Amino acid sequence: MWSLWRLVSLLALSQALPFEQRGFWDFTLDDGPFMMNDEEASGADTSGVLDPDSVTPTYSAMCPFGCHCHLRVVQCSDLGLKSVPKEISPDTTLLDLQNNDISELRKDDFKGLQHLYALVLVNNKISKIHEKAFSPLRKLQKLYISKNHLVEIPPNLPSSLVELRIHDNRIRKVPKGVFSGLRNMNCIEMGGNPLENSGFEPGAFDGLKLNYLRISEAKLTGIPKDLPETLNELHLDHNKIQAIELEDLLRYSKLYRLGLGHNQIRMIENGSLSFLPTLRELHLDNNKLAGVPSGLPDLKLLQVVYLHSNNITKVGVNDFCPVGFGVKRAYYNGISLFNNPVPYWEVQPATFRCVTDRLAIQFGNYKK
Repeated sequence: MWSLWRLVSLLALSQALPFEQRGFWDFTLDDGPFMMNDEEASGADTSGVLDPDSVTPTYSAMCPFGCHCHLRVVQCSDLGLKSVPKEISPDTTLLDLQNNDISELRKDDFKGLQHLYALVLVNNKISKIHEKAFSPLRKLQKLYISKNHLVEIPPNLPSSLVELRIHDNRIRKVPKGVFSGLRNMNCIEMGGNPLENSGFEPGAFDGLKLNYLRISEAKLTGIPKDLPETLNELHLDHNKIQAIELEDLLRYSKLYRLGLGHNQIRMIENGSLSFLPTLRELHLDNNKLAGVPSGLPDLKLLQVVYLHSNNITKVGVNDFCPVGFGVKRAYYNGISLFNNPVPYWEVQPATFRCVTDRLAIQFGNYKK
């Protein structure tokens, strides 16, 4: 009983901060701690949050064999199931089917589950989904279907969907119209798929007003130029991106957080970052940069910059802070430069005049 209540509580907590990716099953994918207010960054509407205090017990005797059912939560994980079980109570709001051997979602697998809010299918063997499998799920807001064998994004996703986790599958193509009608969607996690830049058809994200998108651990060689312009967070870490050209970030003026760590970036064209006036956190660690990117002093709200594990040999006195006082609206509270061949004893103290505390600066530990 206690484990099920804890499951509901974790789900509720994940709503308030939808992009922190902590709690509710192993979504801790970020490289480091967040250093800004996630609720502010995401701009998420939490009016539809599932409040565990408002969940009343169900007295239905329906519960699939081997599963645990309580407080409208049906937990059927780690049972070796080959298919979606029957006899699931119609008032179920959370259905946990992770860590099983389900290979197919059939037409009537979720029949009658019109109150389902969250569906967890992580770590199964799903390779086939009927085009009407999700039709009964008119109130579904969270679909976690990562770590399966999908080669395409499921068709006819519920229009109520807010969050889609579909990372670590075998998806190579995102066709135009696959997200059609998903006006409530604000978070998509699709990393760990063999996606190349050519795999995104023009207009693939049309109509979406996403706040958060992660396409990490894919095969991207450049920043996709046709993503939703509403994005507050974009994570493209662990790809093969080699350069940031002038207009690559033109559409993404609302970004608060940009993750480009663990790529092969050697060059960031002058003026590229000027299209990001609201940027607060920039991850460029584990790349091949020879110097600090130009334009950082002009980003008045920037607070965190990760530049460790590059090839930076010199840090100039005006690389981070603008000339003059009162120009920068938010001081830095994190600058990482460790594991770079820069002689840190030669860096002038005035270089970090717009940093909140000297402990926020990470230097040294370079190993050739």
